[in-house]
Amino acid sequence: MRRSPIGLCARRSGVLRADYGQHMIRGAHVVLYSTNADADRAFFRDVLAYPSVDAGHGWLIFALPPAELAIHPAEAYGAHELFLMCDDVEAFIAQMAERGIACSDVSRERWGLITGVTLPGGGSVRVYEPTHPSPLNPG
Repeated sequence: MRRSPIGLCARRSGVLRADYGQHMIRGAHVVLYSTNADADRAFFRDVLAYPSVDAGHGWLIFALPPAELAIHPAEAYGAHELFLMCDDVEAFIAQMAERGIACSDVSRERWGLITGVTLPGGGSVRVYEPTHPSPLNPG
């Protein structure tokens, strides 16, 4: 175990996990806006198989995998992006194809391999295989 600025960290299953229990923030709540929220919720529930709870009246809130936060310089305020991370972007694309979901061509950036998925509501999310160091998989 070692101390870090975000709390006590321990290695479990080869992954560094932070103990956020002694801190104000214990997680993040991501909001995606959609013109067809029901269809997009069904996509995350049925296609990506994210576990969820019904907060009432069919309003699903999904558990997310561990996350990272990167803060980039910008000319203006207010822009945010959501990227879902995977271990193998080509395998992800193949899994989506098996479910009848099209993905964009893979682009290679210095920090990862990226594809895009159009959600049923018309929005999109990008999925990437990181090639940069990650606090979720150190070393």
